[in-house]
Formats: sequence, C-alpha cells, structure tokens
Amino acid sequence: MHEIGIVRQLLRTVSAFAEENDIREIREVVVDCGELSLVIPDYVEQLYPSVVKGSILEGAGLTIHMIPGLAECEDCDEIFNVVEHRGYCPNCGSFQKTVLSGKEFTIREIVVPGQT
Repeated sequence: MHEIGIVRQLLRTVSAFAEENDIREIREVVVDCGELSLVIPDYVEQLYPSVVKGSILEGAGLTIHMIPGLAECEDCDEIFNVVEHRGYCPNCGSFQKTVLSGKEFTIREIVVPGQT
C-alpha cells in the first residue's frame, strides 16, 4: 500500500508550506487525485488521520477531488474516458491514445481559518 507514503509526503509538503508562510493552523487540505494515478482515495482517507496525528494537520479535513482519466485517440482524435472505455477509443476501437488527464495527485488548496 503506497498510499501511506503519499499521505506522508502530503504532510511534509503542507507542513513545509505552513512553516515558510508562518501558518499555525490549517482547516482543510484539498487534493486532486487522477483516476489513472494508481492512488486509491479510500486508502488515503483511512490513513490520513493516523499519519497526521500530532502535526499541524491533526483535525484538518481532507477533501479529494477525482480527476477523470481522459485521453485523445491518436487515430481519430476522439476524446474519451480511459477507465470507462477500458483504454479503447469508443469511436474507432483503437488502443492508441495520448493521455490528457488523470495521472496526477496534487495539492489543489490549503485552507486556513479566516480564509474565504
């Protein structure tokens, strides 16, 4: 389960940002998780409370936005959801594609008290 390493890195990144910006409290962390990233959001959510215990993120919420795995067919230029269509273009049946989105796992937002 590599998700524990991902949550630990999330904690390190947010903690460093908070220290650099003199932030003493964080209300929520919002992340983007791509369908094709091989990260299992349920595992991240389950691990999060125990990994951040005793840190600046203890008590802070975690929101995960799923980013669809979209690709463009190299044969017919159709844009399609890779997972939904099992990697094949629904228009022409080709497996040749360029992935456009869905591989990322990134911090979208760090919400601090008083921030609107």
